[in-house]
Amino acid sequence: MRAWWVGQPGPIASHPLVLGHRPDPQPARGELLLDVQVCGVCRTDLHLAEGDLAPRHGRVVPGHEVVGIVRETGPDCVRFKPGDRVGVPWLGSVCGTCRFCLRGDENLCLAPTFTGWDRDGGYAELVTASEDFVYRIPPTLADEHAAPLLCSGIIGYRALKRAALPPGGRLGIYGFGGSAHLTAQMARHQGASVYVMTRSAEARALARDLGAVFVGGPTDVPPEPLDSAILFAPVGDLVPIAMRALDRGGTLAVAGIHLTDIPPLHYETDLFQERQLRSVTANTRADGEEFLALAAEMELRPTTTVYAFAAADQALVDLAGDRVTGTAVLRVQGGG
Repeated sequence: MRAWWVGQPGPIASHPLVLGHRPDPQPARGELLLDVQVCGVCRTDLHLAEGDLAPRHGRVVPGHEVVGIVRETGPDCVRFKPGDRVGVPWLGSVCGTCRFCLRGDENLCLAPTFTGWDRDGGYAELVTASEDFVYRIPPTLADEHAAPLLCSGIIGYRALKRAALPPGGRLGIYGFGGSAHLTAQMARHQGASVYVMTRSAEARALARDLGAVFVGGPTDVPPEPLDSAILFAPVGDLVPIAMRALDRGGTLAVAGIHLTDIPPLHYETDLFQERQLRSVTANTRADGEEFLALAAEMELRPTTTVYAFAAADQALVDLAGDRVTGTAVLRVQGGG
């Protein structure tokens, strides 16, 4: 099969991804073998390629927003059959026995694996995945619209829950890429007012098109105090800025897996009056099921930019340069 893998991690301009041929993977017990149709391009893939996330094994294949067709089932598979269309997300497996798994917080598992980091992911023509950790894709969603939902959408959904947005509240969003533009739609569906702070002119235009009541630069002060905020940009310098934009009792959720260092917080101006700072760590399978049901109900449609499979490295270059509006998606089958 053809696949992209991380050669020598480094700045994306140094072309750390390598395109070549790998042996076809074989499904183990409880695994599915999928023909990859499309794979979303996530900022986490960029962090992996550039070394912000150290690869968990050599020549790891990125990609964890995978829509594929089941080609073959391994022993003990019962949920899916050949020909079914499924989605492979970031969370690849959990131990099921640690204290966090046992209490229902599997996103905090002590021994998880992740697609495109521990397990080879979807920048390839074939991928294997644990049957217990894939989702059935709603039939109303086209492949290229379904792919970004499998990480950008699910993480945005969990971040929105962690931000504790009150009904009809004011939500601030810092950074407006793949996950943020989906979260904004979910928040508006819930009756919230959305305030977007981002550096990209194209992203600001998309935010206005999606109904944001205020759109500004990343350090701009929104015209009203925010009830909640979510930081999607991987920029720690924005944390104090976002905290100061919160109303009393407001919550800031940090949604990224990687964040640059946070400068010192001033207690009186940044944290006092019961303002809260929370992180977001992966998601549970329940989050994914809830979100996909919501996406089908509200007919959530990501804004996507489609790239040929052979242009995966260019997609990451464009993502790094804020030249992707919405979410980038690789067309693997028939995608060049």
